[in-house]
Amino acid sequence: ENTIAQVRAGIIPMSRIDDAVSRILRVKFRAGLFDKPSPAKRPHANNTQLIGHEAHREIARQAVRESLVLLKNKQQLLPLAPNQHILIAGDAANNIGKQSGGWTITWQGTNNQNSDFPGGQSIYDGLARQITQAGGQVELSENGQFETKPDVAIVVFGEEPYAEGHGDRETLIYQHGNKRDLALLKSLKAQGIPVVSVFISGRPMWVNPELNASDAFVAAWLPGSQGEAVADVLLKNSEGKIQHDFTGRLSFSWPAHPSKPVNRFDQEYAPLLPYGFGLSYGMSSTLSDSLPEETGAALNTSDVYEVFNGKTQQPWQLRLFSGKQNLAVTASSMTLASLSYRTIDKEIQEDAFRLDWQGTKAGVQFVSGNGFREDLARYQAGGGVLSMTVKRGNTVADQAFVGMHCESEGDMPGSCRAQVDIGAELNKLEAQQWQVLSIDLQCFASQGVMFDQMVMPFELSATGSMSLSFSDISIKPAGDKQATIHCQD
Repeated sequence: ENTIAQVRAGIIPMSRIDDAVSRILRVKFRAGLFDKPSPAKRPHANNTQLIGHEAHREIARQAVRESLVLLKNKQQLLPLAPNQHILIAGDAANNIGKQSGGWTITWQGTNNQNSDFPGGQSIYDGLARQITQAGGQVELSENGQFETKPDVAIVVFGEEPYAEGHGDRETLIYQHGNKRDLALLKSLKAQGIPVVSVFISGRPMWVNPELNASDAFVAAWLPGSQGEAVADVLLKNSEGKIQHDFTGRLSFSWPAHPSKPVNRFDQEYAPLLPYGFGLSYGMSSTLSDSLPEETGAALNTSDVYEVFNGKTQQPWQLRLFSGKQNLAVTASSMTLASLSYRTIDKEIQEDAFRLDWQGTKAGVQFVSGNGFREDLARYQAGGGVLSMTVKRGNTVADQAFVGMHCESEGDMPGSCRAQVDIGAELNKLEAQQWQVLSIDLQCFASQGVMFDQMVMPFELSATGSMSLSFSDISIKPAGDKQATIHCQD
């Protein structure tokens, strides 16, 4: 929008546009794109038998095997004998979409199902097939609960899919502020179960706590649809021999600290693991179980709890409601009876969303995606605010309320929820301009919201006709003096 506006205003001359287009066309001419026949007439066109060909899958499987990097192997735990009772845990174990990352089927690679990958295998699929084939027993449990205590646990976990700016982050800490995967690892270790961690990510992360809680740790990157390749390396064959050794080496230095750069040509080069590191079977593991876990004061400069910041933050789930409809947002645009939703661009592609109301009561909610209550008490105790960056249309709904609640299935209805009328403040905002609106958290606490048991940090309901866009929804500490809306204790 900015570029178009500057062209129309004459700030960017048409000669600049012509030059840019000429450069693009020049490259295409040099590449011979205009001399080639149409795609439909090129070799192998319309030959659907080549799609997903077994030979191509085998190359992909080989690439996965050779890219796995073994970071830790305490007491030579790996490779595992397959004829054991093996627990497969973690939310990435049976999730091909998470194994594949961004730019997979959809731009961000989110909301994909295993059924979207015909011919694909999750990491669990490959492990289960080889374990049962060798006479072992396998149990799949995302949360690590089991019926029979296993001989060993393989926990597959890692980053949610992302693409472009949606992957930007302030710190290298994995699951900063919500260490649910670490809790799973520690739970298994506390029960005396050896733990093999398979870490899914598109980059090195600061995972010292997770490394400490693991007996073996594999950087699996984004293995994609050929998950059985992981089993090819982690498991011995039925005769007790190594199938494939680890040959992968780090193409990045692995960070020792979450906020310090680690470039291998720096004078003060002190990574946890250097560029090119990677264990093979038989090599001694160099990492201890007591790596430093302190993050340091440098990370406390921006203590903001993000609910939505270009994308919905974990562990929250974005949902829409209208009448009896209540649906999770799974697409870039959705329409309910009295409400429509679509993603829009503010700073980067699809980093904000717009809601349009048409009559009866409807709205948006951010609810717990894992069923657990979040402890946000320190924000309320510190005089914090609920902050939102919004852009309103030309009209404001008759009624508009922002709510929070900590109500669970066992609570009495209405026992732990509150709402604040923001209609008057929305009317004060200038139309079609991004502005910040904030509410003193005391407004919710005084109505009974218990911030240490939060299950819905934000809900907006409205009745009437209104258009409202959001680019950021967050809870900020010590900001009550800057709150747009104050409430009495």
